[in-house]
Amino acid sequence: MIERFQLPPGSTQAFLRDSLVPGLKVRVTKTGFKAFIFERKVGQKTTRRAIGSVLVLTIDEAREKAREARLSMDAGTDILGEQKAQARRELSAPAPKTCPMVGEIWTRYIADRKAHWGERHLKDHETLMGAGGKESTRGTGGKGITVPGVLFSLASYKLDTLTPKIVEAWAKEEAATRATQARLGRRLLRAFLNWCKEQEDLEPFLPVGDVVGTKRVKDALGKARAKRDALMREQLKSWFGEVRALDNRTQSVYLQTLLITGARPNEILDMKWADIDWRWGKLTIRDKVEHSRNIPLTEYLGTQIKSLSRAGEYVFTSTRIPGQKMSSPAKAHRNCCRAARITPVSLQGLRRSFKSLTEWLEIPTGVVAQIQGHKPSATAEKHYTVRPLDLLRVHHQRIESWILEQAAILPADENPNLQHKM
Repeated sequence: MIERFQLPPGSTQAFLRDSLVPGLKVRVTKTGFKAFIFERKVGQKTTRRAIGSVLVLTIDEAREKAREARLSMDAGTDILGEQKAQARRELSAPAPKTCPMVGEIWTRYIADRKAHWGERHLKDHETLMGAGGKESTRGTGGKGITVPGVLFSLASYKLDTLTPKIVEAWAKEEAATRATQARLGRRLLRAFLNWCKEQEDLEPFLPVGDVVGTKRVKDALGKARAKRDALMREQLKSWFGEVRALDNRTQSVYLQTLLITGARPNEILDMKWADIDWRWGKLTIRDKVEHSRNIPLTEYLGTQIKSLSRAGEYVFTSTRIPGQKMSSPAKAHRNCCRAARITPVSLQGLRRSFKSLTEWLEIPTGVVAQIQGHKPSATAEKHYTVRPLDLLRVHHQRIESWILEQAAILPADENPNLQHKM
């Protein structure tokens, strides 16, 4: 119920009452942030106290805190009010005598906002402002150590010295070698500066004007081109042939899972055995839109996943580091595409392939969006269409069966105990 609770059009906030504990509610704001609150009327005055984010607290924990708050108010005290005041005293930093540097404020920004971010978004903030220099075997261009993040060159500037010219020079330099990362860095920097505007102690040091939104900065970074890489229907047979023939079984099943579910690559990498409901044929996927979504576990995909060894909590585990989730098999997939004589398709391109292939079956767009975890694009989808998992399964199973048919995979081939290589 909490996951489906949305803000009605035209409203700035809305409340969902708890049926067990009087005064406990979930509040959603126009930003989409949801939090538990406790509301109590004392005399002629209504007192409202925040309990915590729905991402941090379970409903049972929120109910317990609400009961404690009610008892404390009955006793003439206000536990939540005292905690809120204490938190304000602890978080409010004294106004600095000199302007702090961007890197220092960035660390404070992450600490304040990370509870509201997903794992990938948090990592982007840490990496893009990181100094690099760490030993690594991946993503270093063969150098063996990580390079500084795209925003690191701005870390040593004082906040009040940021100007459009400085940001423009940064944009030109970074766009020459890593334009995509630079465009992401600009978006994160804009959100960071907006956060700075809300901090009273930083008000005297705010940059003048919009330093990241000028035309020259945008021109220097350029526009992102729409990605078009996707598998075509006639390529499915050769693609499945190479992917199913991979020596690494975990990588093989992972790539097939991406195509058959249309999920984001990191959503599948993060999937745990506890997220699979074998009895009811259901996958729980944690996404960036609704925080989690349930999709059907289709027949072929279920046999493939069930054949994997359980070497830890993650479904797709690393062969090098026991118990850890597998790293991205992008290189292995590129090799499969080359062997199949297909123009290399990215892992995100497999998600795009799922959407494109469903066009052959004329699957309702709302069904595809729900499986992939896209936001509903129409009022009817947002407020009036409720698809139970069984109805979703009818469509999803049809999609999987059609894909396997195009790949010439016979029912006998679905048995994971048969010879894996083709």
